[in-house]
Formats: sequence, structure tokens, C-alpha cells
Amino acid sequence: MATFVLVPGGWHGGWYYSDLVDRLRGAGHRALAVTLSGVGERAHLGGSAVNLDTHIEDVLAVLESERVTDAVLVGHSYAGMVITGVADRADPGMVRRLVYSDAYVPQDGDSCWELTTEAFRQLFLEGARKDGISVQPPSGLDARATAQPLASFLQRITLGGGGLDRIATRDYVYLSGWTGTPFADVYEKLSADPGWRTHVLECGHNVVRDAPGEFEEILLRGE
Repeated sequence: MATFVLVPGGWHGGWYYSDLVDRLRGAGHRALAVTLSGVGERAHLGGSAVNLDTHIEDVLAVLESERVTDAVLVGHSYAGMVITGVADRADPGMVRRLVYSDAYVPQDGDSCWELTTEAFRQLFLEGARKDGISVQPPSGLDARATAQPLASFLQRITLGGGGLDRIATRDYVYLSGWTGTPFADVYEKLSADPGWRTHVLECGHNVVRDAPGEFEEILLRGE
């Protein structure tokens, strides 16, 4: 039995993974979907102080309170920043595999703002026009999407805890079927790295809606 800890991308709560959680549990695995501070049902915990570090601590708190060991951390889009920080800071034995789905893969000192495209930087700025603190969800998302704390996109990640060196298995799932993706270069770079297993799904960015079965198959491969 594997333990999957699923972290959604920007503007989305743990509800994003509801169907996938059910399927993983139905296959005999443990699955936990995390909602980050300031988003979804935790939107009331937002504010200018909520940043990337807050979100990393959110997931670490779940690992600790649920007594998770050997976790498969799954991060979609923005959550690639989060799971990288979690793996770096987690205690030995907590995390054994990382799965990035169309996600940012930062190095020390990177931010989501710096890693993304100019089009997405403009989207962040326009979305923050209302209060300068949170980024309103782009049009076309699920009605449950909520504002995302702006600082989570802006803060540079601090790595160096040593935990990343303990993660032997890393998967990158590139979703190739949408225009304007900021992840094509990430996929090309990681495809040439023997330390990564790379996969391509010809679908839009919303993988749990557009290719749920294929994504589940990748998650379960080797489990």
C-alpha cells in the first residue's frame, strides 16, 4: 500500500483531487488531498503573510499529524514549488517519491514568478488588482476556485535541508495539449536527466479532468 499526498495547483483546494482520491483508495492505497492556507475551504486563512513557506509548512503538518511515512508527494502546477520544499525539509523516511504534473521544478532561490512566462506574470498582476494581496482566479476555472495569496507566487524558495538528496524516484508528467504552457522547457530538460522518469499526456492542463485514467496509471506504476 502506498500513501499518496496530493497538493493542488494555484486557486484550487483539495477538492480538485476528490475523484482521484476515491480511485486510489479503491485500489487499496492511502490518499490524502491537501488544501493550502488561503485557498478553497481555507480561504479565510489568507492574507498578506501567507506565502510559499506557509504552504510548505501546511503539507509538512499533514505528514506529521497523519504520521505519514514513505509518501508519494504529488504536486500540480504551482504545487511543484510546494512539494519541492516539503521534500527538502521533511524528516528522513517521510517522503520517497515525487510526482510533478505540469509543474514548476525549482532550484534554490527560484520563485514561481521567475519560472513562469510573461503571460502568467501579467495574469498574476491583473488578478491582484482588487487588493494587491491575493490573485483572483482566471476565468474558465471551476466555480469552486478561490483567490490565491500573491506572496505564494512571489516568494523565492529556500532549499538546502538535504531531504531532496534522499528522493530516488522522481516523475514528471508533461501535459502537452494546451497553448501557452510554461512547462515545455522543463520537460525537455528533465527528459535528458537520468534521475527523472518523464511522461507525456496529450491533454489540457487540468489532468484530473482530461486524462484521469492515464494519470492514475502513472501514479500507480511501480507501487
